[in-house]
Amino acid sequence: MRRMRARRKAAGFRAVTRWEEAATKPAIFSSHRLHEARSLAMHAAIARKVEREPALLEIARRNLHRWRRLDAHQPTPGWRKEWTALLKKPWLEIASLMVEPSERAARLRQSSPFAGLLSTVERKRIYEAFRA
Repeated sequence: MRRMRARRKAAGFRAVTRWEEAATKPAIFSSHRLHEARSLAMHAAIARKVEREPALLEIARRNLHRWRRLDAHQPTPGWRKEWTALLKKPWLEIASLMVEPSERAARLRQSSPFAGLLSTVERKRIYEAFRA
């Protein structure tokens, strides 16, 4: 318990011993926002990596092709159609959507074909940066 209190104190928290009405409404923590921000950071790292080595874009295309074969008897999901169309466009258009903070981009990042482009070390570094 003492270690937990010390960590909280070091993080800037203080013990609450009485009720105080907040002057402003406190920010609401959302783990979903944290996951979105982490996904955005991962896709920014992927975009930098593909920018340096454009041949890596083929991994995303192969992933989509493999998923299409695995679900051959299922209707094609909308996200896969969107990614397939997007990966036929110029790299700058793909990269700008990957790191765009829009709802559409966040939705597409949830089903990203860029799995396997970041090394374990790169992924771990990003996860550590967003650890709550």
